[in-house]
Amino acid sequence: MTQLSPAQKPVDKSLYGGTSSRRITVRDIAAAKERDEKWPMLTAYDAMTASVFDEAGIPVLLVGDSMGNCHLGYESTVPVTMDEITLLSAAVVRGTKRALVVGDLPFGSYQEGPVQALRNATRLVKEAGVGAVKLEGGERSADQVELLVSSGIPVMAHVGLTPQSVNAYGGYPVQGRGEEAAQQLLRDAKAVQDAGAFAVVLEAVPAELAAEVTRSLHIPTVGIGAGLDCDAQVLVWTDMAGMTAGRVPKFVKKYLELRELLGGAAKAFADDVVGGAFPSAEHTFH
Repeated sequence: MTQLSPAQKPVDKSLYGGTSSRRITVRDIAAAKERDEKWPMLTAYDAMTASVFDEAGIPVLLVGDSMGNCHLGYESTVPVTMDEITLLSAAVVRGTKRALVVGDLPFGSYQEGPVQALRNATRLVKEAGVGAVKLEGGERSADQVELLVSSGIPVMAHVGLTPQSVNAYGGYPVQGRGEEAAQQLLRDAKAVQDAGAFAVVLEAVPAELAAEVTRSLHIPTVGIGAGLDCDAQVLVWTDMAGMTAGRVPKFVKKYLELRELLGGAAKAFADDVVGGAFPSAEHTFH
């Protein structure tokens, strides 16, 4: 049987499950769109969790301002600061080898205009080492996207339900219902594409509208509560793993009951300590 040389062997270009050890880049994301390849994205906020997802083959990790709700104890994403995003983004970068790490621009870090956005995005790239940044908004954020991209910073946009606008929305309603709202969402998605975004998150959008947006764009769509037809799907990892207490959004699927498992482990440890079973001889120095 003829053996292929390394140069002759086919290169596995898949985002998920691919064998390349180099960092995923926005060019890889674009190529996946051309191949019609679907791919997963998860959030991550620390080096250890990020390393687990990286080893599992997750190609894109988002250091989301969702850390406000699920990591920092805030009631929403609004209080998250640039210092917090930068610190945790750097941890995720250090914990990974292959994943493209995308850092969120938090509320108040880009709304003043393109120059403010560039200053804060540059900080995430230089201090944290992220490969791209994400910001919310469609037409209203197009100028920010354009300046960042022209300055060499890849941008993932985010339209539909934008959680930083929770106070304006009065909650977290589904976006794009009705003809006028649907047309505005489509305009928003095209605006960030035209400004140079390499991908766009569609959050809490009717599946039929998300499918239309996906067909209309040449950049990939990343769905979260936006149906099956998006090019990629993202979940907040604490929701996905069943770590989040209480009610979770309809679009969340729990793949583990981590909160229950972790609580059980803590109780087992406590019982051993109280009962004198830990530390045993095998855990003791002499």
